[in-house]
Amino acid sequence: MISAILIFSCLPFTGSPLTAQNADNLLLKNFRPVSIYNIPVTRVDRAAYPVIDAHSHDYAKTDEEIVQWIKNMDACGIEKTIILTQTSGPQFDSIYKLYSKYGNRFEIWCGFDYTGYDKPGFGPASVKELERCFKLGARGVGEEGDKGRGLFFNDPVKAWGMHFDDPRMKPLFEKCGQLHMPISIHVADPIWMYEKMDSTNDGLMNAQEWRIDMTKPGVIGFDALVQTLENAVKNNPNTTFIACHFANLNHDMAKLGLLFDKYPNFYADISARYAESAPIPRYMKAFYEKYQDRLLYGTDMSYDSSMYRITFRVLESNDEHFYEIAQFGYHWALNGFGLPKEVLKKLYHDNAARILK
Repeated sequence: MISAILIFSCLPFTGSPLTAQNADNLLLKNFRPVSIYNIPVTRVDRAAYPVIDAHSHDYAKTDEEIVQWIKNMDACGIEKTIILTQTSGPQFDSIYKLYSKYGNRFEIWCGFDYTGYDKPGFGPASVKELERCFKLGARGVGEEGDKGRGLFFNDPVKAWGMHFDDPRMKPLFEKCGQLHMPISIHVADPIWMYEKMDSTNDGLMNAQEWRIDMTKPGVIGFDALVQTLENAVKNNPNTTFIACHFANLNHDMAKLGLLFDKYPNFYADISARYAESAPIPRYMKAFYEKYQDRLLYGTDMSYDSSMYRITFRVLESNDEHFYEIAQFGYHWALNGFGLPKEVLKKLYHDNAARILK
Protein backbone atom coordinates (compact mmCIF):
# COMPACT_ATOMS: atom_id res chain seq x y z
CA MET A 1 0.00 0.00 0.00
CA ILE A 2 1.35 3.41 -0.94
CA SER A 3 1.61 5.76 1.99
CA ALA A 4 2.00 9.14 0.37
CA ILE A 5 1.27 12.57 1.78
CA LEU A 6 0.96 15.55 -0.51
CA ILE A 7 2.14 18.75 1.08
CA PHE A 8 3.10 22.09 -0.33
CA SER A 9 6.27 24.02 0.16
CA CYS A 10 5.69 26.60 2.86
CA LEU A 11 9.07 28.30 2.70
CA PRO A 12 8.51 31.92 1.69
CA PHE A 13 10.76 33.23 -1.02
CA THR A 14 12.63 36.21 0.36
CA GLY A 15 15.14 36.65 -2.42
CA SER A 16 18.10 34.62 -3.62
CA PRO A 17 18.96 31.66 -1.35
CA LEU A 18 22.53 32.96 -1.55
CA THR A 19 21.64 36.38 -0.13
CA ALA A 20 23.50 35.73 3.10
CA GLN A 21 26.62 34.60 1.29
CA ASN A 22 29.20 36.24 -0.87
CA ALA A 23 28.35 34.66 -4.19
CA ASP A 24 31.52 35.95 -5.85
CA ASN A 25 33.60 33.75 -3.56
CA LEU A 26 31.21 30.84 -3.25
CA LEU A 27 32.72 27.40 -3.80
CA LEU A 28 30.68 24.93 -5.82
CA LYS A 29 30.96 22.36 -3.03
CA ASN A 30 29.17 24.82 -0.73
CA PHE A 31 26.34 25.58 -3.15
CA ARG A 32 23.05 24.57 -1.49
CA PRO A 33 20.15 25.69 -3.67
CA VAL A 34 16.64 25.64 -2.21
CA SER A 35 13.69 25.21 -4.55
CA ILE A 36 11.39 28.25 -4.54
CA TYR A 37 8.53 26.57 -6.43
CA ASN A 38 5.25 26.34 -4.54
CA ILE A 39 4.35 22.91 -5.91
CA PRO A 40 3.28 19.56 -4.38
CA VAL A 41 5.81 17.66 -2.30
CA THR A 42 5.14 13.94 -1.95
CA ARG A 43 6.30 11.98 1.09
CA VAL A 44 6.34 8.26 0.41
CA ASP A 45 6.92 6.58 3.77
CA ARG A 46 6.53 3.02 2.55
CA ALA A 47 7.15 1.45 -0.85
CA ALA A 48 4.15 0.60 -2.98
CA TYR A 49 5.04 -3.10 -2.86
CA PRO A 50 7.29 -5.34 -0.74
CA VAL A 51 10.91 -4.65 -1.67
CA ILE A 52 13.99 -6.76 -2.24
CA ASP A 53 17.01 -4.49 -2.02
CA ALA A 54 19.44 -6.08 -4.45
CA HIS A 55 22.42 -3.93 -3.56
CA SER A 56 23.65 -3.19 -0.07
CA HIS A 57 26.68 -3.97 2.08
CA ASP A 58 27.48 -4.88 5.66
CA TYR A 59 26.97 -1.33 6.90
CA ALA A 60 25.73 -2.59 10.27
CA LYS A 61 28.62 -4.02 12.27
CA THR A 62 26.84 -5.12 15.45
CA ASP A 63 23.65 -6.95 16.40
CA GLU A 64 22.24 -3.72 17.78
CA GLU A 65 22.80 -1.94 14.47
CA ILE A 66 21.28 -4.83 12.51
CA VAL A 67 18.19 -4.76 14.72
CA GLN A 68 17.80 -1.06 13.97
CA TRP A 69 18.29 -1.78 10.27
CA ILE A 70 15.48 -4.34 10.36
CA LYS A 71 13.21 -1.83 12.10
CA ASN A 72 13.91 0.65 9.32
CA MET A 73 13.25 -2.06 6.73
CA ASP A 74 9.92 -2.89 8.36
CA ALA A 75 8.91 0.76 8.48
CA CYS A 76 9.70 1.28 4.79
CA GLY A 77 8.47 -2.03 3.38
CA ILE A 78 11.83 -3.70 2.71
CA GLU A 79 11.27 -7.45 2.74
CA LYS A 80 14.87 -8.56 2.17
CA THR A 81 18.30 -6.99 1.69
CA ILE A 82 21.16 -8.56 -0.24
CA ILE A 83 24.49 -8.01 1.50
CA LEU A 84 27.31 -7.82 -1.03
CA THR A 85 30.28 -8.67 1.19
CA GLN A 86 33.03 -8.48 -1.48
CA THR A 87 34.97 -10.98 0.63
CA SER A 88 35.86 -14.64 0.92
CA GLY A 89 37.63 -16.75 3.53
CA PRO A 90 37.44 -15.81 7.23
CA GLN A 91 36.12 -12.31 6.46
CA PHE A 92 33.13 -13.72 4.62
CA ASP A 93 32.55 -16.29 7.34
CA SER A 94 32.46 -13.55 9.98
CA ILE A 95 29.95 -11.42 8.08
CA TYR A 96 27.82 -14.46 7.26
CA LYS A 97 27.74 -15.49 10.91
CA LEU A 98 26.61 -12.02 11.97
CA TYR A 99 23.81 -11.59 9.41
CA SER A 100 22.56 -15.14 8.86
CA LYS A 101 21.04 -15.33 12.33
CA TYR A 102 18.29 -12.95 11.12
CA GLY A 103 16.76 -15.50 8.79
CA ASN A 104 15.51 -14.43 5.39
CA ARG A 105 15.74 -10.69 6.07
CA PHE A 106 19.24 -10.76 4.60
CA GLU A 107 20.87 -12.77 1.85
CA ILE A 108 24.65 -12.81 2.01
CA TRP A 109 26.82 -12.94 -1.12
CA CYS A 110 30.53 -13.67 -1.19
CA GLY A 111 33.34 -12.30 -3.31
CA PHE A 112 35.87 -14.06 -5.50
CA ASP A 113 39.22 -14.96 -3.99
CA TYR A 114 41.93 -13.53 -6.26
CA THR A 115 44.85 -14.93 -4.30
CA GLY A 116 47.58 -15.86 -6.77
CA TYR A 117 45.85 -14.30 -9.76
CA ASP A 118 49.23 -13.06 -11.03
CA LYS A 119 50.89 -16.47 -10.80
CA PRO A 120 50.65 -19.62 -12.94
CA GLY A 121 47.94 -22.05 -11.93
CA PHE A 122 45.38 -19.48 -10.75
CA GLY A 123 41.81 -20.75 -10.83
CA PRO A 124 41.17 -24.09 -9.11
CA ALA A 125 41.79 -22.80 -5.58
CA SER A 126 39.55 -19.79 -6.20
CA VAL A 127 36.79 -22.03 -7.55
CA LYS A 128 37.14 -24.28 -4.52
CA GLU A 129 36.76 -21.28 -2.20
CA LEU A 130 33.67 -20.20 -4.11
CA GLU A 131 32.17 -23.65 -3.62
CA ARG A 132 32.99 -23.50 0.10
CA CYS A 133 31.24 -20.13 0.45
CA PHE A 134 28.24 -21.51 -1.40
CA LYS A 135 28.02 -24.50 0.95
CA LEU A 136 28.18 -22.14 3.91
CA GLY A 137 25.27 -20.11 2.54
CA ALA A 138 26.41 -17.60 -0.09
CA ARG A 139 23.80 -17.36 -2.85
CA GLY A 140 25.53 -14.92 -5.16
CA VAL A 141 28.80 -13.11 -5.78
CA GLY A 142 29.60 -9.44 -5.55
CA GLU A 143 30.12 -6.68 -5.73
CA GLU A 144 33.01 -7.27 -8.14
CA GLY A 145 34.41 -3.95 -9.33
CA ASP A 146 36.70 -2.42 -11.94
CA LYS A 147 37.05 1.33 -12.52
CA GLY A 148 39.93 1.04 -14.96
CA ARG A 149 42.96 -0.45 -13.24
CA GLY A 150 41.56 -3.91 -12.66
CA LEU A 151 39.45 -5.84 -10.16
CA PHE A 152 39.99 -4.16 -6.82
CA PHE A 153 36.79 -4.23 -4.75
CA ASN A 154 37.62 -7.51 -3.04
CA ASP A 155 39.39 -8.16 0.24
CA PRO A 156 42.03 -9.19 0.95
CA VAL A 157 43.51 -9.45 -2.58
CA LYS A 158 43.16 -6.84 -5.35
CA ALA A 159 43.54 -8.19 -8.89
CA TRP A 160 45.17 -5.15 -10.48
CA GLY A 161 45.47 -5.46 -14.25
CA MET A 162 42.87 -8.21 -14.55
CA HIS A 163 39.50 -7.26 -16.06
CA PHE A 164 36.17 -9.06 -16.28
CA ASP A 165 36.82 -10.55 -19.71
CA ASP A 166 40.22 -11.97 -18.73
CA PRO A 167 40.42 -15.71 -19.51
CA ARG A 168 41.38 -16.32 -15.88
CA MET A 169 37.84 -15.33 -14.86
CA LYS A 170 36.16 -17.96 -17.05
CA PRO A 171 36.24 -20.88 -14.55
CA LEU A 172 34.75 -18.66 -11.83
CA PHE A 173 31.93 -17.43 -14.06
CA GLU A 174 31.17 -20.95 -15.24
CA LYS A 175 31.01 -22.24 -11.67
CA CYS A 176 28.62 -19.46 -10.76
CA GLY A 177 26.38 -20.59 -13.59
CA GLN A 178 26.48 -24.18 -12.39
CA LEU A 179 25.64 -23.13 -8.83
CA HIS A 180 22.98 -20.62 -9.96
CA MET A 181 24.85 -17.82 -8.22
CA PRO A 182 24.20 -14.40 -9.84
CA ILE A 183 27.20 -12.06 -10.08
CA SER A 184 26.91 -8.40 -9.18
CA ILE A 185 29.38 -6.40 -11.29
CA HIS A 186 30.45 -2.76 -11.05
CA VAL A 187 32.18 -1.38 -14.14
CA ALA A 188 33.52 2.15 -14.45
CA ASP A 189 31.89 5.07 -12.65
CA PRO A 190 29.56 7.78 -13.94
CA ILE A 191 30.95 9.44 -17.05
CA TRP A 192 31.43 12.75 -15.26
CA MET A 193 34.28 11.17 -13.28
CA TYR A 194 36.20 10.56 -16.52
CA GLU A 195 35.70 14.01 -18.04
CA LYS A 196 37.70 17.18 -17.52
CA MET A 197 37.30 18.71 -14.08
CA ASP A 198 36.39 22.14 -15.38
CA SER A 199 33.42 24.47 -15.81
CA THR A 200 31.90 22.32 -18.58
CA ASN A 201 31.42 19.28 -16.32
CA ASP A 202 27.82 19.47 -15.07
CA GLY A 203 28.47 16.81 -12.44
CA LEU A 204 31.58 18.56 -11.16
CA MET A 205 30.66 18.78 -7.49
CA ASN A 206 30.48 14.99 -7.25
CA ALA A 207 32.93 14.21 -10.05
CA GLN A 208 35.76 16.16 -8.44
CA GLU A 209 35.60 13.91 -5.39
CA TRP A 210 35.28 10.63 -7.31
CA ARG A 211 37.31 11.48 -10.42
CA ILE A 212 39.25 8.74 -12.17
CA ASP A 213 42.93 9.40 -12.80
CA MET A 214 43.43 8.27 -16.39
CA THR A 215 47.16 9.04 -16.25
CA LYS A 216 48.00 6.01 -14.11
CA PRO A 217 49.70 3.13 -15.95
CA GLY A 218 47.42 0.40 -17.22
CA VAL A 219 44.14 2.28 -16.78
CA ILE A 220 41.54 1.55 -19.45
CA GLY A 221 38.79 4.03 -20.31
CA PHE A 222 35.04 4.06 -19.85
CA ASP A 223 34.05 2.44 -23.15
CA ALA A 224 36.69 -0.25 -22.78
CA LEU A 225 35.37 -1.09 -19.31
CA VAL A 226 31.82 -1.50 -20.55
CA GLN A 227 33.18 -3.73 -23.30
CA THR A 228 34.82 -6.02 -20.73
CA LEU A 229 31.42 -6.40 -19.09
CA GLU A 230 29.73 -7.20 -22.39
CA ASN A 231 32.42 -9.72 -23.27
CA ALA A 232 31.96 -11.52 -19.96
CA VAL A 233 28.18 -11.63 -20.35
CA LYS A 234 28.42 -12.81 -23.96
CA ASN A 235 30.99 -15.50 -23.23
CA ASN A 236 29.09 -16.93 -20.26
CA PRO A 237 25.45 -17.28 -21.37
CA ASN A 238 24.56 -19.69 -18.58
CA THR A 239 25.56 -17.25 -15.86
CA THR A 240 23.37 -14.41 -14.59
CA PHE A 241 25.07 -11.01 -14.46
CA ILE A 242 23.71 -7.96 -12.65
CA ALA A 243 25.38 -4.69 -13.60
CA CYS A 244 25.43 -2.35 -10.62
CA HIS A 245 24.25 1.23 -11.01
CA PHE A 246 22.79 0.84 -14.53
CA ALA A 247 26.32 -0.23 -15.58
CA ASN A 248 27.10 3.47 -15.03
CA LEU A 249 25.48 4.24 -18.36
CA ASN A 250 23.15 6.96 -17.08
CA HIS A 251 24.44 9.28 -19.78
CA ASP A 252 23.74 6.71 -22.52
CA MET A 253 20.85 4.49 -21.50
CA ALA A 254 20.35 3.45 -25.11
CA LYS A 255 23.62 1.53 -24.81
CA LEU A 256 22.31 -0.28 -21.75
CA GLY A 257 19.12 -1.06 -23.65
CA LEU A 258 21.13 -2.63 -26.46
CA LEU A 259 22.85 -4.90 -23.95
CA PHE A 260 19.48 -5.95 -22.54
CA ASP A 261 18.26 -6.68 -26.05
CA LYS A 262 21.27 -8.84 -26.87
CA TYR A 263 21.76 -10.84 -23.66
CA PRO A 264 18.92 -12.53 -21.77
CA ASN A 265 21.29 -13.36 -18.90
CA PHE A 266 21.95 -9.67 -18.22
CA TYR A 267 20.24 -7.42 -15.66
CA ALA A 268 21.04 -4.14 -13.93
CA ASP A 269 20.37 -2.70 -10.51
CA ILE A 270 19.49 0.96 -10.05
CA SER A 271 21.37 1.52 -6.81
CA ALA A 272 23.07 4.82 -5.98
CA ARG A 273 22.19 6.35 -9.34
CA TYR A 274 18.94 8.11 -8.49
CA ALA A 275 20.46 11.57 -8.78
CA GLU A 276 22.09 10.70 -12.09
CA SER A 277 18.69 9.59 -13.44
CA ALA A 278 16.23 12.04 -11.92
CA PRO A 279 17.20 15.07 -14.06
CA ILE A 280 15.71 13.27 -17.13
CA PRO A 281 12.42 11.89 -15.76
CA ARG A 282 10.45 11.43 -18.99
CA TYR A 283 13.26 9.54 -20.69
CA MET A 284 13.86 7.41 -17.61
CA LYS A 285 10.18 6.57 -17.17
CA ALA A 286 10.06 5.32 -20.76
CA PHE A 287 13.23 3.28 -20.17
CA TYR A 288 11.83 1.69 -17.01
CA GLU A 289 8.65 0.79 -18.85
CA LYS A 290 10.49 -0.74 -21.82
CA TYR A 291 12.93 -2.76 -19.72
CA GLN A 292 10.72 -3.40 -16.71
CA ASP A 293 11.75 -7.08 -16.61
CA ARG A 294 15.49 -6.39 -16.40
CA LEU A 295 15.88 -3.81 -13.62
CA LEU A 296 16.32 -4.44 -9.90
CA TYR A 297 15.79 -2.04 -7.03
CA GLY A 298 18.90 -1.34 -4.95
CA THR A 299 20.21 1.31 -2.59
CA ASP A 300 23.95 1.06 -1.74
CA MET A 301 23.54 4.01 0.63
CA SER A 302 23.51 2.59 4.17
CA TYR A 303 20.18 1.92 5.91
CA ASP A 304 18.52 5.10 7.20
CA SER A 305 14.77 5.33 6.69
CA SER A 306 15.19 8.73 5.03
CA MET A 307 17.48 7.14 2.45
CA TYR A 308 14.86 4.55 1.44
CA ARG A 309 12.16 7.21 1.28
CA ILE A 310 13.99 9.52 -1.10
CA THR A 311 14.39 6.59 -3.51
CA PHE A 312 10.64 5.91 -3.27
CA ARG A 313 9.93 9.56 -3.99
CA VAL A 314 12.03 9.47 -7.15
CA LEU A 315 10.44 6.24 -8.38
CA GLU A 316 6.82 6.70 -7.36
CA SER A 317 6.00 10.41 -7.31
CA ASN A 318 5.55 13.00 -10.04
CA ASP A 319 7.31 15.66 -7.98
CA GLU A 320 9.44 18.18 -9.84
CA HIS A 321 12.52 20.26 -9.12
CA PHE A 322 13.61 19.08 -5.67
CA TYR A 323 17.06 18.71 -4.18
CA GLU A 324 18.76 15.99 -2.14
CA ILE A 325 22.34 17.19 -2.08
CA ALA A 326 23.30 15.65 1.25
CA GLN A 327 22.35 12.16 0.08
CA PHE A 328 23.57 12.30 -3.52
CA GLY A 329 26.24 14.98 -3.76
CA TYR A 330 25.01 16.78 -6.89
CA HIS A 331 23.78 20.34 -7.19
CA TRP A 332 21.17 19.75 -9.85
CA ALA A 333 17.41 19.46 -9.30
CA LEU A 334 15.70 16.07 -9.25
CA ASN A 335 12.30 14.91 -10.52
CA GLY A 336 10.05 11.95 -9.87
CA PHE A 337 9.34 9.28 -12.49
CA GLY A 338 5.78 8.40 -11.48
CA LEU A 339 6.28 4.77 -12.51
CA PRO A 340 3.16 2.65 -13.14
CA LYS A 341 2.20 0.11 -10.49
CA GLU A 342 2.99 -2.89 -12.68
CA VAL A 343 6.52 -1.56 -13.26
CA LEU A 344 7.06 -0.80 -9.57
CA LYS A 345 6.01 -4.31 -8.56
CA LYS A 346 8.58 -5.89 -10.88
CA LEU A 347 11.28 -3.38 -9.97
CA TYR A 348 10.79 -3.61 -6.23
CA HIS A 349 10.30 -7.33 -5.93
CA ASP A 350 9.40 -9.69 -8.75
CA ASN A 351 12.53 -9.39 -10.92
CA ALA A 352 14.85 -10.02 -7.99
CA ALA A 353 12.66 -12.86 -6.69
CA ARG A 354 12.84 -14.54 -10.10
CA ILE A 355 16.64 -14.33 -10.15
CA LEU A 356 17.05 -15.43 -6.54
CA LYS A 357 14.51 -18.27 -6.93
